[in-house]
Amino acid sequence: MELMTSYILLQGLRFHAYIGVGEQERQVGNDYVLDLRLGYPFADAMLSDEVADTLNYAEVFGAVSEIMQKPAKLLETAAGTIARELFRRFPKTESIDLKLVKLNPPMGADCNGAGVELHFCQMR
Repeated sequence: MELMTSYILLQGLRFHAYIGVGEQERQVGNDYVLDLRLGYPFADAMLSDEVADTLNYAEVFGAVSEIMQKPAKLLETAAGTIARELFRRFPKTESIDLKLVKLNPPMGADCNGAGVELHFCQMR
């Protein structure tokens, strides 16, 4: 058997953050949901049962939490910052699929949210 691809998933991470074009959104904040799928080579961990051989998702969550605490005008900026920082902190990461959704967008629509979805691969 040969492992073709492997991913670490963090789904439905909830944050209260200060992202928005309007000044009020950056002061009052809004609720966000983040989904991550990180391509990561953890074949060794499948055999060793050691966290050192994989990507520690608690550390990933810590990095994302730090970024989500910083105010920004655009979801695109926050999402791009998250991806850059994850690649920097965890250099074995091969790809990142990221979806960041604002749950209550101030646009007068009855909806579940508005957001961005990004797909990156590491340049080697």
